[in-house]
Amino acid sequence: MNPDAQRPNLLFIMTDQQRAETIEDASACLMPNVRALARHGTRFERAYAPNPICSPTRASLFTGVFPHSHGVTDVTHALPPGRGELDPSLPLWPRHLQDAGYATAYYGKWHVERTDALERFGFDEHEVELKLTGVQQHDGPLDPRVGIEQPGYAPFLLAGVPSDASEGPTSEDALFASAMDFIDRAERRGQAWATFISVEPPHDPYVPSREAYDRYEGVDLPVPVTWRAESEDVPEVYGRIREAWSDLSDEDVQHAIRCYYAGCSMIDDQVGRVVEHLERLGAWERTIVVFTSDHGDYLGAHGLFLKGVAAYEEAYRVPLVMAGPGISQGHAVTDPVSLVDVGTTVTRLLLDQDFGPHGRDLTPHLTRSPGAPTGPVFAEFHGQRFGYTQRIVWEGAHKYVFNGFARDQLYDLASDPHEQRNVIDDPSYAEIAERLAMRMWAHAKKTGDWTFADAQYGMFRFAPVGPEGTVADPPRQNGDPS
Repeated sequence: MNPDAQRPNLLFIMTDQQRAETIEDASACLMPNVRALARHGTRFERAYAPNPICSPTRASLFTGVFPHSHGVTDVTHALPPGRGELDPSLPLWPRHLQDAGYATAYYGKWHVERTDALERFGFDEHEVELKLTGVQQHDGPLDPRVGIEQPGYAPFLLAGVPSDASEGPTSEDALFASAMDFIDRAERRGQAWATFISVEPPHDPYVPSREAYDRYEGVDLPVPVTWRAESEDVPEVYGRIREAWSDLSDEDVQHAIRCYYAGCSMIDDQVGRVVEHLERLGAWERTIVVFTSDHGDYLGAHGLFLKGVAAYEEAYRVPLVMAGPGISQGHAVTDPVSLVDVGTTVTRLLLDQDFGPHGRDLTPHLTRSPGAPTGPVFAEFHGQRFGYTQRIVWEGAHKYVFNGFARDQLYDLASDPHEQRNVIDDPSYAEIAERLAMRMWAHAKKTGDWTFADAQYGMFRFAPVGPEGTVADPPRQNGDPS
């Protein structure tokens, strides 16, 4: 047998735009196979995307650096020439696996950069589908159908269910079949393998099968508690974006949630399918499985849908489950972590090598060992088409949002989990605001975000504390060595 086959295999499954709550036990979303995977391994309860949209996060996931370093700061189809092509000289951890003898393959939505030449990025085989060129639509009648129309804009489809109940194979069926065929071939060769499956659901428009939608018949799906909750202490643009959805009824929101959840359930079916396949092959106990998503979706929270400039938990917090040999079972990690950490962690698990200039090694969390990272987690947003500059810091229960275009935001997630009270102007939180701002500046300097960190001109001096300031650290908690 090839000695490389003694290494663990890797099955990496990534959805698009899936909120973390969908895999939690208390959620009404029906995902039994992913929940079973979490019981078999470790679930990170506070995993955050480094950016709330697809391409920047996906590029960070594979390079281990933040968007300001890899340069993909918007979805690739919206960037001008020269900004949607990932620099091939950047380190990508799939290349490390390939160089170590792994058979590597990628199936589904890439959306990291726009050449789609995945052979340049460490993949022996690839089938890239679902290339995005703009807002997707759906042909054929839908019932129910949820969408919005505004003067001068094309109609926007949010959710719907095909009226025709006759359904054939889905694109996800084909993607998982291709991945399983690749796994079969690698297993026959006795070669360690790393297979990536990237699917579109539950990304908008939420258009599940009728069968998946019908699974939620009778399931209570209340509208989010913040659906109609106005807030005056957030950036004005949040309210302007809310207006696009203001004509939706509570019933519309419930239909949209049901469609979104049904899309998650369809992917859960595929997770169960591939796990059963690995068990039949005898490869299950030799395979590390990662399940995650690139970002979340507001799904009616704060009067919003989709994702973007409104820096709420629903858009940034994503599912992250790791299971397999050497990983603690039934473990839930409550410390904040980042998707930037994933490449560093997987490379350590599979190759026992270092990777990723910006990522942290999460394996102590997976093995319940000393030295697990507990420090702050960061994200950034560069505004897509409209240029909103944001930097975000999570530390413990506190979350700070630097807005380059409006008043900053600060939330105490322990007492205000729905982020309904911005305490940035509360004097009792002033020290926390300054400390998290300093964390932001230190991170910017450490990761080479110099355009931001060096912005000390007279027009840019409005953070709680500037990049040259100092503040006292809080008392250490949970063995935090920082």
